[in-house]
Amino acid sequence: MNKFVEYIKNYTENKSVCILGFGREGKSTYNILSKYCLPSRIAVADINKIDGLPESVELICGENYQKSLDNFDLVFKSPGIVLEKQPSELKCLITSETQVFFEVYREQIIGITGTKGKSTVTSLIYHILKENGKDCRIAGNIGIPVFDIAESMTDKTIVVCELSCHQLEYMTVSPETAVFLNLFEEHLDHYGTMERYYNAKKNIYLHQKEYDCLLINSDIAPKNSPELSQYIYEISAENTESEIYVHDGIIKQTDHEDYVIPTDKIKLLGIHNHYNIAVAYFITTFYVEPEEFENALCTFNPLAHRLEYVDTVDGVRYYDDSISTACATAVEAVKSIPNAATVLVGGMDRGIDYTTLVDYLKSMDINVICMETSGKRIYDMSESAHNFYYVPHLEDAVKLAAEITPSGKSCVMSPASASYGIFKNFEERGDVFKSLVDRLKEEK
Repeated sequence: MNKFVEYIKNYTENKSVCILGFGREGKSTYNILSKYCLPSRIAVADINKIDGLPESVELICGENYQKSLDNFDLVFKSPGIVLEKQPSELKCLITSETQVFFEVYREQIIGITGTKGKSTVTSLIYHILKENGKDCRIAGNIGIPVFDIAESMTDKTIVVCELSCHQLEYMTVSPETAVFLNLFEEHLDHYGTMERYYNAKKNIYLHQKEYDCLLINSDIAPKNSPELSQYIYEISAENTESEIYVHDGIIKQTDHEDYVIPTDKIKLLGIHNHYNIAVAYFITTFYVEPEEFENALCTFNPLAHRLEYVDTVDGVRYYDDSISTACATAVEAVKSIPNAATVLVGGMDRGIDYTTLVDYLKSMDINVICMETSGKRIYDMSESAHNFYYVPHLEDAVKLAAEITPSGKSCVMSPASASYGIFKNFEERGDVFKSLVDRLKEEK
């Protein structure tokens, strides 16, 4: 029996437990509780109808699924659930898979958060460790609930864990090694202000202990905070005074030799990915030698929907950057794609300020095809600039791109907008884009 199993048994013994939300993480929680634990009572609460559970499990479904939380001792909240009341207003203890797992294994966890790049950095760090024979696991917001890996953990296992703002929002424990990549306007429909969004993310380091390690973008690094006792390292692609500075494909570290990124041998496109590589380089050199890092870096395949090459049709190269939900990522996509001539932007409108994106795209000799509600706002902000077009949906945008993108050039879908309400998630949006490109090929 590993220490997690013993901990979760004691944590839930003779307590009434509610699993709030029955998606991927909620089901993972239920599997562990049903296998190892003896709560006095167990319930599952979800707005949707739930089938397939034993009669012994109480089901609380429908619009009022959060009304009875105070009837339980423990509530395991799934990240996608927005609480109707703050934890301080409830009598029950609000907890989560992430909270409990970190209470057991925080010393073995490399936690990564940020608005953009966290999946790439998480996957890259894991790949480098795994390729060099380290006992490691990947989990978290990347799609693998931490309870799914809990049973296989040993005292030496390294966990590389992607953490979203929703996972961090109520956390009271931080990983021994924390990475905070960046902060852009995002999730304002939930948090309302950037300050509240930032405060949720800060939990990745606020509860660290003495001698823990924080790697953080210099733009958001805590200044003059004597209460923070961990080792804090700043990283930047602009600030030359940072302990880790990456520029022109060279990673500079204080008191360490420069590392030249082998840009001609890797598959990660774009200058922004040089920053991601610098993060992975700093973290993994605690575990592997630089030459071991480079060998693994050169075998890393970029994740789907992140500047992913799709196909070439009539001489036009198509790229899927569906992960893009911010202005900065769309700008980087245009800069990173070879011979970019057309960019597709737009999706769900979350109220983001698109001024910087519009100003940049107006200054470029590039076709800008706007779609959906945020795309309509972007188009209107362009004041009918000659290189801006508006169409209602993605299918229309791909058709227009095929008509106006010159042969020998590239087209990238980098929406700078959320997918919700139009697609299930950014993955589905990317898959639809790929299918539309396939259709172009079939029609030729």
